[in-house]
Amino acid sequence: GKTIATASDDNTARLWTFNGQLLTEFKGHQGYVRGVSFSPNGKTIATASADNTARLWTLNGQLLTEFKGHQGSVLSVSFSPDGKTIVTASADNTARLWALNGQLLTEFKGHQGYVWGVSFSLDGKTIATASADNTARLWTLNGQLLTEFKGHQGYVRGVSFSPDGKTIATASADNTARLWTLNGQLLAEFKRHQSCVFSVSFSPDGKTIATASSDNIARLWPVENLDQLLVRGCKWLHDYLQNNPNVSESDKRLYDDIK
Repeated sequence: GKTIATASDDNTARLWTFNGQLLTEFKGHQGYVRGVSFSPNGKTIATASADNTARLWTLNGQLLTEFKGHQGSVLSVSFSPDGKTIVTASADNTARLWALNGQLLTEFKGHQGYVWGVSFSLDGKTIATASADNTARLWTLNGQLLTEFKGHQGYVRGVSFSPDGKTIATASADNTARLWTLNGQLLAEFKRHQSCVFSVSFSPDGKTIATASSDNIARLWPVENLDQLLVRGCKWLHDYLQNNPNVSESDKRLYDDIK
């Protein structure tokens, strides 16, 4: 928590103190540096670049590993919670999981557009991807698709797990953020932005999310926990069934089963 790292279209990343003193310049990429991430122990950083590579560095700027194999810009990079692997997202429509020595472990294939963002679950057992095909997806570490999150009307730019690991939030070019269960059920839609929502992040206690948008505004939203959302959803469904006499008996029985 004593330094920050920045990524730039001047092909470098930089490490700074909080008072603006430059500590290290990370040079070597041949294209824009699109993302940067600290390892969990804070001893290394990973960078993602438009030169189709990711790189691993010591904090003094020594290059440790170059991750080669993507056929398009690397748009995002993230460490696993245990710090033993990194995952990259790319304009070649894939995400990839790597050992820190540069060995490719898994390729996540299936998206029909750029993979803009990627995030590990806090237990490190799954990853979520955000794509220009208007979906997010949840995967096992061996590349098995678990869930596809469908509903956004624009490309999905960001994805984030809640601290308790029970929900994920997505940010989209349809000007909304959305909250989902891990099986793909939509829980909440956050509407007020007037332009693309690029990023979404949970607070540490999971009670709020922050969104960042190209409408030049960031917003903070309250988030109910999963149990609260399900209770509210059941109440809404109960009221709907009570006030709509044409609902079939089978649908009413289904509600009773859910309840």
